[in-house]
Amino acid sequence: MQKVKYIHFVGIKGVGVAPLAIIAKEAGIEVTGSDVEEVFITDKALQESGIIPFVGFSPDHIKNPDLVITTGAHGGYDNIEVITAKEKGIPVLTKGEAVGEYMNGEILGRKFTGVAVAGSHGKTTTAAILTTIFKECGKDPSYVVGTGSIGSDTLPGHLGKGNYFIAESDEYATEPTHNHRAQFLWTRPSVAIFTNIEHDHPDIYPSLAEVVQVFQEFAGNIKDGGLLVGNADDPQVDQILKNYKGRAISYGLSPRNDYVLTRVHASGDQTFFHVLFQGADLGEFRILLSGDHNCLNALGAIVIAIESGGLSLELIKPALAKFTGAQRRLEYKGQLITGAYVFDDYAHHPTEIRSTLKALRMRYPKEKIVAIFQPHTYSRTKALLHEFASSFADANQVIVTDIFASAREGVDESVSAKILIERIAQHHSNVLYVCTPSEAASFIMSEQLGEGVVVVFMGAGDIYQAIGVLSLKNSK
Repeated sequence: MQKVKYIHFVGIKGVGVAPLAIIAKEAGIEVTGSDVEEVFITDKALQESGIIPFVGFSPDHIKNPDLVITTGAHGGYDNIEVITAKEKGIPVLTKGEAVGEYMNGEILGRKFTGVAVAGSHGKTTTAAILTTIFKECGKDPSYVVGTGSIGSDTLPGHLGKGNYFIAESDEYATEPTHNHRAQFLWTRPSVAIFTNIEHDHPDIYPSLAEVVQVFQEFAGNIKDGGLLVGNADDPQVDQILKNYKGRAISYGLSPRNDYVLTRVHASGDQTFFHVLFQGADLGEFRILLSGDHNCLNALGAIVIAIESGGLSLELIKPALAKFTGAQRRLEYKGQLITGAYVFDDYAHHPTEIRSTLKALRMRYPKEKIVAIFQPHTYSRTKALLHEFASSFADANQVIVTDIFASAREGVDESVSAKILIERIAQHHSNVLYVCTPSEAASFIMSEQLGEGVVVVFMGAGDIYQAIGVLSLKNSK
């Protein structure tokens, strides 16, 4: 692997694949890639890195690379480019396998201290915060974060000069049709953090028990002498911490944790909190984010910065304050010309929806909150229908679009946006159906929403593209 000089990436625009391509480019490896023509949030990052993807998938794109790295979407192993590579005898790795090879230094020819950030929710933000802290404190980490950008100008992938390799680590399948092994099981980190564990990806995991099992297995992948950090407020994480034979540190809101989040209060777009360590107050911290869940994400990163990075509070506090958020994580986009504030968020699970809306309600206690939600995948919508129905309590109005079918699944006519709306209406008095994200944007513009209104677009599909249709002032 250390002789790799040319890598082709299949599905290069994916948030998990694009950072790997950027790192390879920075390592001096020749990079090509292909993907569909649609706009992705990674387009700008790839362009800034000098990577222009081929449009569509073709055998002609496989021009004898040393290695092919493929997404699980767009056919995965059945993609024509992957088939062509295998016919030519070219090694093929999935995204999950590649993250493991990068962290282990096999492809990049370097040894790293691997830090894996895992969990059902919050792993992108936690990984981005940790990356920012290490970066601001002079550690120049390498990192893979599954988004389009960290802050306003930081690429989602980077090959640093430091010893740390930070990777957002996903429990989803290596390849959803042919290989259900959890992606993060391909990595052997020195440090891992579990933010929480819930039933997600029902197309792969029939119940919560199977999800817990793979996290338990992943804990066993941590290298000897390593560290497991976990949010022990989550009962599943708490049990894994108790079962773990190595060094384990807990954090959370409960006083029984090693690191305790306390005295959280918001002021505008900032949130302040204190941290207790074994009863001692470590002082006040500040983040440019809203919500208790983001304070917990920050605390997880702080714990690693202290316990693994050896960083002082005097360095961590100002570094944390410089983090401005990850793309599509409660990202402020600007104001409508009529005055309403517009946000974009990746929330696609009931817990994430609740956390996002709670954070907005904390920040805007008197404003009208309009939530525009695009359900993501038929399997998730069907399996969590009851939980979705009661997730919008902090919104004054809920607008639901049709389900976004992932490239990894087909249509399931037994569930639909209209069925979801019927369930939400049992808990909420103001629910509206629109077919497409663009129709949602048109409706928002027609309502002439003023300064007393907050609009948030939510979902893991293409709902964010609707924001581009809006007439915004003071846009980000």
